[in-house]
Amino acid sequence: MTMNLRSISALLVLPLATLLVLPSCSTSGGGSSLAAYQAYDVPTKLPKNPKHVRVKVSLSKQRTYVMEGSEVLMAMPVSAGKTGHSTPTGNFTIFNKVAGKRANSHGYAHKGGDVRQTYLAKRPAGWSFKGTPMPYWCEFKANYGFHTGWVKHHPSTHGCIRMHENLAPKFFKLVSIGTPVSIAYSQPEDSTVGTIPLPPCAGPLPDYPVSMYLGDGYFSRHKPLVFQ
Repeated sequence: MTMNLRSISALLVLPLATLLVLPSCSTSGGGSSLAAYQAYDVPTKLPKNPKHVRVKVSLSKQRTYVMEGSEVLMAMPVSAGKTGHSTPTGNFTIFNKVAGKRANSHGYAHKGGDVRQTYLAKRPAGWSFKGTPMPYWCEFKANYGFHTGWVKHHPSTHGCIRMHENLAPKFFKLVSIGTPVSIAYSQPEDSTVGTIPLPPCAGPLPDYPVSMYLGDGYFSRHKPLVFQ
């Protein structure tokens, strides 16, 4: 059975209600190839004082800005909650960070060479279970967080904020427990740094093999971290 992390990895309001079906989406900013997606990166600066870092999320623009005062440390495209599963708005703080996070209620049941994407509660008797990998998890509200996942050019999650595989570990390093997070329809930075080039839309891209998700491969599926 062919497995697809994109249909489950960003289901962010638990328990899982449905499996997502990937819609097609337009591509821009580098073509539609997986190689172009994997090569995507954005300039990132380390803060002078980590205590002054804050995060701003624009839902209309599908962008996240990591700030230190008025300086932008990183501006990145993200995928946030789709209609009916909106990302919460307001002011929050990051209260939990887990680089190797796996979901508790949904993932992969496996036995021998057979793998099924399912709820933990619905796994067949005698089958082993691995939760969906959600690398570089940074939780800002119970069951809502930033984490690695396939990034599309439109809202497509169940409420969490999905980050590109090369940018999630950078974000994880920039933020700390207690970092403020402001989520709103728009942000002032939308008209300036919000115009960054985008990676190819993840919708048409081939998924990684299920072995990457059952093992630890997806947690290291990113470029080496480089900061300015």
